Formats: sequence, structure tokens, C-alpha cells
Amino acid sequence: MANHLSHFAVSADNTDRARRFYERAFGWAFQPYGPPGFYLLETSGAGKGGRVPGALQKRFEVVPGVTLAGYECTISVPDVDAAASAVAKNGGKVLMPRATIPSVGSLIRFADTENNIVCAMQYENPSL
Repeated sequence: MANHLSHFAVSADNTDRARRFYERAFGWAFQPYGPPGFYLLETSGAGKGGRVPGALQKRFEVVPGVTLAGYECTISVPDVDAAASAVAKNGGKVLMPRATIPSVGSLIRFADTENNIVCAMQYENPSL
């Protein structure tokens, strides 16, 4: 399925504190993955909607001078270059041009018309 929410990440100044909060408040489970302070998270359980994979990550500058705050969402797209074009054509701004994450896919980061920072990912495995 194209153009669906495929991933989200919670940005935190203190990932240990944030991990404890989400574990205790919502029962989320965390697994260290990749760089220090980065965790995959599991939100499964009773409730509405399907499972969307997530992560907890140290807050960072998306581009110089723009710090990620809150949740970062990723939209799965069939063609990341076409998505970048559509973002620009419809009033958004591409903040980070196409980058490749080996064995995952290619992504862009962009600001929507409300200045929310979002990712669009063309996955190597489109069933993700």
C-alpha cells in the first residue's frame, strides 16, 4: 500500500527518561537498535487501528538550525523523487534531499504547509 503512515519516531532530549515514561504510562516495549540512544519500540495491544512501527531517538537538528521536536512521521511512497516534487508543487519545502539508508530505502525530509517536519520513504521492500 502506497502513501500510508509507515513509521513514527519520538524525539527526546533524554531517551532514558522518555523510555521510562512510555514504558510506565503506556506499556510500550523498547529494544536498543543502531546508534546509542536509539530504540525500536513496540506499541501493540488492544485498541483501534493497525500497528505502526516506531522508534525513540535523541532529538537532533534535521538541517542546520531546525531541531526536530515532537513526533516525526514517515509516509511510505512508491517514488520518493515524485513525492519531493509533489511536496514542492503543493506549498511544502524539502528540507533534506533524497538520502539512502542501506537495506531500508530512500527518504526525504520535508516541512508541510504548517511547518510540520515529515519524512517520505521509498522502501526497498514496498510491502513495508
